Amino acid sequence: MSLLDNSLWAVLKSSVSAGIWAGIWPAIFDTLYMTLVASLIVLVFGLALGVLLTVTSSEGLYPVKGLYRVLGWFINTLRSLPQMVMIILLIPLARLLFGKSYGTNPCIVAIAASCIPMYARVVESSILEIGKGKIEAAKSIGSSNFQIVFYVLLPETLPSLVRGFTIAVIAVLSMTALAGMFGAGGIGDIAVRYGYQRFQHDKLLACIYVLVALVQFVQWTGNLLSNKILRTRALV
Repeated sequence: MSLLDNSLWAVLKSSVSAGIWAGIWPAIFDTLYMTLVASLIVLVFGLALGVLLTVTSSEGLYPVKGLYRVLGWFINTLRSLPQMVMIILLIPLARLLFGKSYGTNPCIVAIAASCIPMYARVVESSILEIGKGKIEAAKSIGSSNFQIVFYVLLPETLPSLVRGFTIAVIAVLSMTALAGMFGAGGIGDIAVRYGYQRFQHDKLLACIYVLVALVQFVQWTGNLLSNKILRTRALV
């Protein structure tokens, strides 16, 4: 049902009808699958890169200026690319890994690659906020760099890391919608194929409902976990 031929109220009523949602539910599961897998990849690689950036910086635990500069250049280069360009550039890699350049799994590669650099910088910024006194205290009792990272830096920044990861998951979710234009499936595919190309605005509205609900849930969950950690530490 299109807004070009029907009233807004009629389209709104159609957007919550059972017939519309029968085609939306499978797309929701595709979107959730892409978001979950890509977010886990972003968490692992983004956290690792962020810690590596911090440790190898000039004021880090193990300064390696050459490595730090290369990593910084690489991350900034990836961050400078628009999401759509990232998807296009990684089509060959997706085809190499999965034998095709469309579908949920191939697009997860581009989604994760686009969001990892952002989360790596969030991790770096969070760790840099830790007072040097805590690090020096850990060194004074003979803690190794490995122990300082995993028993001081990461635990101290956990609330901030959770909030940053929440932002990253929301970015991943928005990327899944964009990836629908490249055959990834999910909510983005429904929104583009039906809502945009065929002017079925009731389906477009249904997709909007889903995306808004998912973002609100992710943000609420992130805030809840972060505040719980702060309350546990008696910081709020």
